[in-house]
Amino acid sequence: MKYHITPPKYYSLKVLFTIHYSLKKLPKILNFIYIIVKKITLTIITFLSAFSMNAQELFLKLGHTQKEIDAKVEAVFDSLFFGENRIYFEVGDDMGYVSDIKNHDVRTEGQSYGLMVAVQMDRKDVFDRIWRWSKKYMQIAEGNQKGYFKWTVSPDGTSHAFTGPASDGELYFITSLLFASNRWGNKTGIDYLKEAQYILDCIQPKEVEMPAFRNFPARKVTMSLIDPKTKLIAFVPGSDYTDPSYHLPVFYEIWAKYAKDGRSKYWEECAEASRQYMHTCINKETGLNPDYSNYDGSLRNSRGILGDQFRYDSWRVPMNMVLDYRWSGGKDGDWKKWYGNTIQTFFYNQGIDTFVDQYNVDGTTPERILSAGGYTKLRHSVGLVAALAAASVISDHPNKMDFVERLWNSSHLPYEDGYYDAYYDGLLRLFAFMHLSGKYKIIK
Repeated sequence: MKYHITPPKYYSLKVLFTIHYSLKKLPKILNFIYIIVKKITLTIITFLSAFSMNAQELFLKLGHTQKEIDAKVEAVFDSLFFGENRIYFEVGDDMGYVSDIKNHDVRTEGQSYGLMVAVQMDRKDVFDRIWRWSKKYMQIAEGNQKGYFKWTVSPDGTSHAFTGPASDGELYFITSLLFASNRWGNKTGIDYLKEAQYILDCIQPKEVEMPAFRNFPARKVTMSLIDPKTKLIAFVPGSDYTDPSYHLPVFYEIWAKYAKDGRSKYWEECAEASRQYMHTCINKETGLNPDYSNYDGSLRNSRGILGDQFRYDSWRVPMNMVLDYRWSGGKDGDWKKWYGNTIQTFFYNQGIDTFVDQYNVDGTTPERILSAGGYTKLRHSVGLVAALAAASVISDHPNKMDFVERLWNSSHLPYEDGYYDAYYDGLLRLFAFMHLSGKYKIIK
């Protein structure tokens, strides 16, 4: 048997050739590695920054210290909930409510906002009081609307005639309860997770008979918080239209992650449908949206004063888009940046210290002004000032810091004619300070 032995010199030449070839390719390899590492780093930075999104940095850029920022947020909260012009009132040993002072009632909007504020501020005492009051006086115990909440009742808990649910209340109730479950557990007197799951079960579609009311005849409707065909939140369960300010897509993703109700895939689909809907209801020139719209985003062309204009409900949309951007990890970021820039451009051009609080979606003045608290007047409202300041988180508008500065320096006091909205203006102002201080977060 013969063996072929390769001379040592051959191996030496082969090694030298391999080293030489590798050295020639080294710059390309290193450049490729650099590109990959850079992309990974940018992705990580983008993902992480989506949760802070330079929020507190915007106040810091104004020259305020973190200590000053923390104190400011605490002062705004204390004033709104416990100050001279407070909106929060405690009842007995274990209940409390948030009142729309100017309208002399208690609304699911305010109660659910109060829950969200309380859980974000780690005020279990306030949260539990508001929840107990809501459950006792507002949650419907039986019938077609079982599990939903009456959208308005009197401060003494008395129900108003034919009061059904308004969908934004349930949206915030569920999310706040899930956060409470995550923060405090479910063995401290209230099973927050169980309460959230109960509402989630009750809001699923069901065919019901609706009695005649005003101009509406008796009819069959599909009672559901989410319209089954479009997967968009209904203005009221069973209605054929929606409210842009009710759209918080990331809330559904929170339900998918924490509710443990077996509907995760469905809630994720609702989140995506909601994000896509927002593209359809925003005016491309002004960034304004109507208070209500059809499910395809088009105007309802209603004859009434409510619906087709940018009014009080609509103020919330900029903050909703900020919330969705930060909590979702920056989803739909390019569109949200366009939106933030567009709406801030519109209001900056209107006069940053003089813009008013009601417009047609094309930016013109409405023929009729919607009254509030017995007053019919266009105002430079602090609630809208706050929402536009929050939009600076998603905007790169050259004057976005001017909006932030206006919020920081804002006061929440009665107008010269006596009008004062402690409730809605106050809550939006508090939410904006929470956004821009980085204190409005997913509670895991």
